[in-house]
Amino acid sequence: MASDDPRPGLTLSFFHRVRLQARRSAPIVLTAVVLAGSAALHHPRAVAADALGDRTTRPTSPWGVATGAEWLDDHPRFNPILAKAGVTWLRAFHEWQSIQPNRGTWNWAPSDRLVNDATANGLGLLYPLAYLAPWASADGGTRAFPIKDIQYWRDYVGAVVERYHRSVKHWEVWNEFNGSFAINGNPSSYADLVREASIAAKRIDPSARVGLSVANFDVSFLERTIEAGAAGHFDFICIHPYEKLDLLESGSEVEFMAMASTLRRMLASHSLDSSLPLWISEIGAVANTEAKSEASQARLLTKAYILGLASGFEKIFWFEARGPAYRDQADHGLLRSDYSPRPALDALATLIGLLGDHPTYVGWVRAGQQGLGFVFEGRSGFVMAAWNTSEKTAEMTFQSPVLVTRTDGSEASLDAGQPLRLSPTPVLVSKFPDAIVQQAKRSRDLPILQDRDYSIADAVTISLRETNRGDGIQQINPQTTKVFQDESSTSRRLDFTVANNEGRYAYFSVSPQFVPWGTRRLQITATVKRLPGSPKAGFSLDYESQGGYVNAPYREIPNQADWQEMTWTIDDANFVGQWGWHFRLNAIASPSEFLIKDIRVARRP
Repeated sequence: MASDDPRPGLTLSFFHRVRLQARRSAPIVLTAVVLAGSAALHHPRAVAADALGDRTTRPTSPWGVATGAEWLDDHPRFNPILAKAGVTWLRAFHEWQSIQPNRGTWNWAPSDRLVNDATANGLGLLYPLAYLAPWASADGGTRAFPIKDIQYWRDYVGAVVERYHRSVKHWEVWNEFNGSFAINGNPSSYADLVREASIAAKRIDPSARVGLSVANFDVSFLERTIEAGAAGHFDFICIHPYEKLDLLESGSEVEFMAMASTLRRMLASHSLDSSLPLWISEIGAVANTEAKSEASQARLLTKAYILGLASGFEKIFWFEARGPAYRDQADHGLLRSDYSPRPALDALATLIGLLGDHPTYVGWVRAGQQGLGFVFEGRSGFVMAAWNTSEKTAEMTFQSPVLVTRTDGSEASLDAGQPLRLSPTPVLVSKFPDAIVQQAKRSRDLPILQDRDYSIADAVTISLRETNRGDGIQQINPQTTKVFQDESSTSRRLDFTVANNEGRYAYFSVSPQFVPWGTRRLQITATVKRLPGSPKAGFSLDYESQGGYVNAPYREIPNQADWQEMTWTIDDANFVGQWGWHFRLNAIASPSEFLIKDIRVARRP
């Protein structure tokens, strides 16, 4: 996962800051594994590749888990646990500096153990090619660019693919190049790595598949990499949308499911194959040892796999198997420090057991206003994953008895006509009437949870109240504001008391159907008023552009008692939600809080 601010001088969102605090308090993920003093150093071809086994048929299932470097050496311990749960893919690697500590000197022992153990446990490997060897780096480290000679990179890739091509078919170029793992890196230097890795790998193994990779959902970086020369040299795309996962706790399923279509639109805009496989090669949530925290992690894991598969991602990798503790015994791991399984691992095993190795998405159904059910053809018939996207009650009833399986694997029969009460925690329903399957098929290609077609709307709006009334706009993290009631109306006020200055921001996302990839020209209007008694107040607009998040100039709210409309016109919008939001009202420079009543976003010709 990336660890830097998307734009210098632009304050991070609450969601990204929480993620950074967790990751910065631990060693960098996927860092070098220390070489054992007794490890043999030899030429890459000194050990016959035949000794590693011939596994040209890779698992085709979507169930993956990623591991970081801190616990990579424990793979002989956690791989069997993952395999027993039904996991069939592992994302793991040893760094270039571990494999080739000096030019002309090769140490294959650690990576041989990794590849052999994955093979022995029936796990296909997604193997990232990263980072720099110190002797090949501009600064003698492992992260800083430029590389001294691109031929060094070609030789490294060729040697690794030559040794493992019978076992490994999927190679991810770098790990989050758009983040802090590539100092001085840019789309052009990443395109060079991708192009040369693809040429080198396919010269040895024409069946090798090479993937682009980015931290979070940085579609702009992918696009600039393609424009810089990567086009035609990659076979799949990997993303790490941690921020999108965080927002599922506040009902952002629509935004999560829009990622795949956004990527496909971007590919098509460059005359590339829009049907290329899309992978989520890292996604995860931190949990500590408290039951509530672990339940939240399991809930998010279930939604990540269900929504990812429903929207068209081919493979999904949970980060991670066994995680280092950041603070308060919190980490991303499916396994606790004593290797006992967390509820998240039980949830993954339950999903795999019901959906099988080849789950086929059928479509979705709605339960009440905010309840959702996603129907798949699974291992032994149709299975529906269902939950409520809000804290309100949603119910489903069935015309015949059904079987309800909770994510811990426990089962209960539900009689015909007996209501199934849906909460934000998913349940898995099977043996339900065929009418639900047919309904799901009819809804498959329709946007979820939308009562109107925003693709033909001129504008979308939201009214901020005790319960917001959104029509194509959602307030992200409403906790940064609080309800304000005066004699004539209800609105929301910024709450400057919220920790980490988050109460100085109001975050929003717009329906992906209204702002699909390529939508550039927008007009954003906020209806605001000074808080009674406040001498001064104002704000700027931060929005997602083609060049990343940018800050529009600060404006003061006129000194009047009436509601004021303040409008920004933008020509470079790129509302994909890289950090989970599209725009925000930014009051970091405001001396006082203010009220927000309505937000309107309109398309411009």
